[in-house]
Amino acid sequence: MDGRSAMKGVFFMEHILISLALSLVAGLLMSRLAKKIGLPAVTAYLISGLLLGPFVIGRLGIEGIGFLTLDEVSGFDIITKTALGFIAFAIGNEFRLTDLKKMGKQAIIVGIFQAVITTIVVDVALVALHMIAPSVISVSSAITLGSIAAATAPAATLMVVKQYKAEGPLTKLLLMVVAIDDAVGLILFSVSFGIANALEQGTISVTSVVVEPILEILLSLVLGVVAGLLLNQVERLFHSNSKRMSLAAAFVLLVVGVSMIEFEVGGVNCGFSLLLVCMITGTVFCNVNEASEDVMDRVDSWTAPLNVLFFVLSGAELNLSILSNPLVLLIGIVYIIFRSLGKISGAYISCKATSCAPSITKHLGITLLPQAGVALGMALTAANLSDGPVVRNVVLFSVLVYELIGPTLTKMALLAAGEIRPEGRKDSRNVNEGGNQIEQVRKDK
Repeated sequence: MDGRSAMKGVFFMEHILISLALSLVAGLLMSRLAKKIGLPAVTAYLISGLLLGPFVIGRLGIEGIGFLTLDEVSGFDIITKTALGFIAFAIGNEFRLTDLKKMGKQAIIVGIFQAVITTIVVDVALVALHMIAPSVISVSSAITLGSIAAATAPAATLMVVKQYKAEGPLTKLLLMVVAIDDAVGLILFSVSFGIANALEQGTISVTSVVVEPILEILLSLVLGVVAGLLLNQVERLFHSNSKRMSLAAAFVLLVVGVSMIEFEVGGVNCGFSLLLVCMITGTVFCNVNEASEDVMDRVDSWTAPLNVLFFVLSGAELNLSILSNPLVLLIGIVYIIFRSLGKISGAYISCKATSCAPSITKHLGITLLPQAGVALGMALTAANLSDGPVVRNVVLFSVLVYELIGPTLTKMALLAAGEIRPEGRKDSRNVNEGGNQIEQVRKDK
């Protein structure tokens, strides 16, 4: 019996490795095709995941070739969480004091107000839909979806920025705003979901609406600061670049693991925001460590395959069966239209109020449309509402749409703002940097 169990275990491990290898190869091959037609690599990875998923190749039922079920894709959750941790850690690099002095105030104001305006716009639209057709969506689900609309996916945005080497004030502000979105979205969702529960149950919990979300943010900030300072101290013990990179990777893995811990103190549920913790860790480390720029570059190159797998698995998780539900399509279309309107108008209004440059004011809203993991996590939390499955399916539908077109829209906006060089043009800055690097190597020798 033990022998059979061992054989099953070996086969299971082989299946996992084969699936991951094919996912990585498929994503990379699809990115080559996408490059020929001008699509971002992120979109290619998502499409390859969609093809390998349980609704296309997975339907063939061949072990190791494609994902047979959504549960099988969920089994790789540790990979997606780890990739998100590294992505958030990299975003922390954008919060250097030199950048915060220039754009910190604008980022905070824009980050908060565009999220709040988006929530209000979607709330109004979906509540109006409830008043027109009460059987379509409940008020509690409407206001919950409104808060979920505030969330923006940092992963897709960062990947587009890296692929096209986008650089400029819009890119700087975008990465800051996307990072701030996590904290703002968490508060908006906690308050809205608390109100939604109160509407359905007749009672409101101050603990769940106010205390728990604030505590989660504070605990995440403390953990991130401690981890960043500790990483800086331990990193000073090593002089090899490869060991420094390995140490930084180890700390991100450690922080991701600790961020998954949930506990209860005096009846209050306590936990951490994975994205916020990793982002603060990266921010603190980059501001106190002189060699952080080099370390971050090396960690970024080390995690490249992990990021590809993250998006392929994200694509495989997209549930195509929801497209057969007319109710979900109706609510989803309303949600997508008014969320897009909220993001674009909210960014425009807040940019105008903070005197941002015209190119930022005009293009920032478009770059904030991608939506993925954070929104899906919120939708999963909302499952205990009376029509919680509707909320989840609407978010799944919006993620399907936004993840496929969002990266392309982000690329177009950055290109229009002049922060991505048109393909075919030589980047003299990169050429000079390359020459400087060669000269530095010669000096080191």
